[in-house]
Amino acid sequence: MPELPEVEIVKQSLNKSITGKIITNILIKNRNLRFKIPRNFEKNIVKKKIIKVDRFSKHLILKFEDKSYLMIHLGMSGTIHLINKSIKKNTITNTSFYHSPLLPKKHNHVEIKIDNLKLIYNDPRRFGYFSYFKNDEQLNNIFKKYGPEPFDPLFDKNYIFNYFKNKKKNIKNFLIDQSFVSGIGNIYASEILFLCKILPSREVSSLSISDCQKISHFSKVVLRKAIEKGGSSIRDFINISGDQGSFQKNFNVYQRENKKCLKYSCRGTVLKKFISNRSSFFCNLCQK
Repeated sequence: MPELPEVEIVKQSLNKSITGKIITNILIKNRNLRFKIPRNFEKNIVKKKIIKVDRFSKHLILKFEDKSYLMIHLGMSGTIHLINKSIKKNTITNTSFYHSPLLPKKHNHVEIKIDNLKLIYNDPRRFGYFSYFKNDEQLNNIFKKYGPEPFDPLFDKNYIFNYFKNKKKNIKNFLIDQSFVSGIGNIYASEILFLCKILPSREVSSLSISDCQKISHFSKVVLRKAIEKGGSSIRDFINISGDQGSFQKNFNVYQRENKKCLKYSCRGTVLKKFISNRSSFFCNLCQK
């Protein structure tokens, strides 16, 4: 599932390619996504000028000149591809390093024509969705239930420590709970906790203020590094290299089950444990 860094790379790609352009046409091949795309959706979007592409948590937000918005959530398997009609051969279309760099032949549910470009939404599992908002108030109401992003100054040791008071849930489940912190998913939660030296199964009520400082700090470190590794493959629209993001080569624990811990002088082994039906990876010696 794309997490905050992958969605940020899509945002950066789209900002470079579609900002200032006008949506000229929309073709919806399948309205049955997580939430069914309404019949009046096309009328709300077509002929509108895009002035900015933004992101909150795992949501993409296209802002229009009339101050309305289109929000896109990629769900579990969604990707956005850009086709440039002026280029005869579009060999790389993916706007992120997430999934294949090429446009798949199946599951292309929505096509949005933007001047000389075509934005295609592909989603095999159809857990993503599109939403239209007439104004800021409607958009902001959606995000009231979300916690701060890891980069937000509010996400500091005091916020984390106070949030955890008298709570018994494990830290891994909190890190992927969007009402606590927005944008972290299963992959990056394991990586963050490894650097914090905290077991994913540890109860949050046992965490010290120092532990909470580590969670705040390393959440930012891991996500920034992931964005940088993916962003290094983003230059401009013509040369978008969707599969060149290299953060997966920098995993410390994720998908490294039974391999040696990468920390210097540690003799531990990376183990895998299912917590709330999700895989968690951790070092059996480093993390306590």
